[in-house]
Amino acid sequence: MRVNRATLLKIANDTIKRCARQDRSIFAAYLCGSLLGNRYLIGGTADIDLTFVHTGPVEEPREILRLTDEIHLDIAHYDQKAFRDPRQLRVDPWLGPTIFDCQVLYDPQHFMDFTQASVRGQFHRADYVLERSRVGIDNARKIWFAFYRDIPDAPNAGDILQYLKALKLAVNGIAGLGGAPLTDRGLAVNFADRSAALGHPGLHPGLLGLLGAPQVSPEQLLGWIGDWQQAYEAQPVDNGLCNLHLHRLHYYRQAVESLINRQKPENALWPLFYTWTQAATQLSEDVNYQEPWNRAGQQLGLLGAAFTERITALDAYLDSIEEILEKYARANGVE
Repeated sequence: MRVNRATLLKIANDTIKRCARQDRSIFAAYLCGSLLGNRYLIGGTADIDLTFVHTGPVEEPREILRLTDEIHLDIAHYDQKAFRDPRQLRVDPWLGPTIFDCQVLYDPQHFMDFTQASVRGQFHRADYVLERSRVGIDNARKIWFAFYRDIPDAPNAGDILQYLKALKLAVNGIAGLGGAPLTDRGLAVNFADRSAALGHPGLHPGLLGLLGAPQVSPEQLLGWIGDWQQAYEAQPVDNGLCNLHLHRLHYYRQAVESLINRQKPENALWPLFYTWTQAATQLSEDVNYQEPWNRAGQQLGLLGAAFTERITALDAYLDSIEEILEKYARANGVE
């Protein structure tokens, strides 16, 4: 099957038509995510991100539907009540940028047309931009402060996952000054472009340093993929982690392998180790899956005594991002 934008858009439209016929509560639907940009394919794989707006409460907020090993649908479900306040949507760090950029594909009552127009109005006003960005930075700082008060002597997978979540929040906080949030698969490679466009290219190597990328070679990254896949496939089916759904295995694996074979293979570390750490938190009692993850964490300098140094470095990284936001606020007259 040839995977290109036209094929994926046809699948999106056909899926919406079929679902709208089967479920009368679907009020509107729109396309979002990577298919709106140029990097929708990594390693020959892609997801189709759709959002369905319903007339009332939804049972499942997200579902993953397999089409082939290379393509799957990632469908979010919302009650239309979530879209009623344009001001709140403008400052929402996820929904705001998503609605601003989305392509409306089903909207018989023009609900999304009106909502999108309302969100786009004053969307780039400096105080709104800053409010969206500060959500991520403030939440990252809360995670850092929890570690500062009580740094574990022997951090486990749950601790490292919190550390990685703080990094992700920080990255998306500063990335919010220039566009939509960055998702896991292409987070590092896209952050290189976003931070450079914002005039702060040093933030990208800073992220890689906090991940431990300088301590690992491309050959070692490739060597980890087998253990990563075993942990991924061993997760409980009912763990509630849609982003680690089994239908997304090839979506991640082929992307990681593709990134490793590019000019900057260290960008593959984020999707590989972040998803591996998520899986490790589900398998913490099984040494067969935990030990390979432990060895990788040691190699990256994230486990043991080195973790204290990483928390100190995270503090400095957050300081630099907070200073950038403060300069943005002053330059734009935002208190």
